[in-house]
Amino acid sequence: MVIGGGLGVLAHVVAADHPTLAWVIKHVTEPAGKVFLRLLFVLVIPILISALPLGIVGVGDLKSLGRIGWKTLAYTVVVSVICVFLGVGLVNLIRPGEALSPELKATLAARAAQGASALPQANDLPLGGIDLLVNIVPDNAVKAMAGGDLLAVMFFALMLGLGLALTPTPGAERLREVLEGIYDVATRLIDLVLKLAPFGVAALLFTLTARFGYGLVPPLALFVTTVLLGLTLHTVIVYSAAVKFLGGMSPVAFFKGSRAAMMTAFSTASSNATLPTALRVADEELKLPRSVARFVLTLGSTANQNGTALFEGVTVLFLAQFYGVPLDVGQQALVVVICVLGSIGTAGVPAGSLPVILMILGLIGVPAEGMGMILGIDRFLDMCRTTVNVTGDLAAAVVVSRGEVDAPLVEPSLA
Repeated sequence: MVIGGGLGVLAHVVAADHPTLAWVIKHVTEPAGKVFLRLLFVLVIPILISALPLGIVGVGDLKSLGRIGWKTLAYTVVVSVICVFLGVGLVNLIRPGEALSPELKATLAARAAQGASALPQANDLPLGGIDLLVNIVPDNAVKAMAGGDLLAVMFFALMLGLGLALTPTPGAERLREVLEGIYDVATRLIDLVLKLAPFGVAALLFTLTARFGYGLVPPLALFVTTVLLGLTLHTVIVYSAAVKFLGGMSPVAFFKGSRAAMMTAFSTASSNATLPTALRVADEELKLPRSVARFVLTLGSTANQNGTALFEGVTVLFLAQFYGVPLDVGQQALVVVICVLGSIGTAGVPAGSLPVILMILGLIGVPAEGMGMILGIDRFLDMCRTTVNVTGDLAAAVVVSRGEVDAPLVEPSLA
């Protein structure tokens, strides 16, 4: 990470506009980074359709499954609310949207209008209310997998797991063994892909920093500082307290064991792409019960996104301050609620939170064009909040795993 990012900054300083650097980015580092990402993404569906059903079966009886599910849901909601309140409090304290000079505001507003064309259109915005609930249930599981609709894929995997848990027949047992085989093969492939991680991470960060250099952050430094401060405080204080007092694990041991997943999350900016690594970390480094870790982490890659919730809240209030749109306590509370609910359904892919922010901006009357100024720095912030998301998933797995054990059924027979 240091080598790739450092060389990228150096290349930007020395030869920002040189055609040789453009050629290296286009034909070497960018393709290498994309290949590394694709190798991770291609394992997401096999992991989801095997890990989640096996997690449900491994829990044992449905009473235990319900207990684990409610513990996961309660932890996710409480920690997400704390995270968004932290971000909203920092925005009101620091007030980054009001610290800009009129000239800089005019410049940024002009850039925002130019960048608005890159934003999702109205028909790309996330569904809400009853439509969201209906679309979680897929009409075609294969179509959901092909389209990358991971909430629908998770619903199918949950149904498959419940069906396996309720069907004690030889055929169902053979299906469970097939899923174990898929999971074992996917895990082995993860090991092979992670051997390429140093090269993939270096290529991704070289491409990013060579294009933008250290000038990526300064234009909106106070906004970036607010987001990073909130993410840091949440990670260091809230996750440490949760792991220590609710999970019974040393925070030092937790962060040390989680470092591989955190580095993968930072470099890929995708919770979904990091899921295979997170499952491996939970099993080999944190020594969590496999069934519980599978259940919590597969759901958490989409449903437990604390960093995304904080970023959404900070961004909405920052843009409201920037455009001079006053928000009273009730409106800010509405933003908190929507950010918590929106983060649960946010796609765990790079820039997956942007459509949710657009929806919130429309609700409170803030010009959506303001998101254009966020796009230039969003990649770096996405890397940071994804790291918090994945760390939060692992912290949730530690908390939920306390007092839980694997059912004997989850371990494959080794003849």
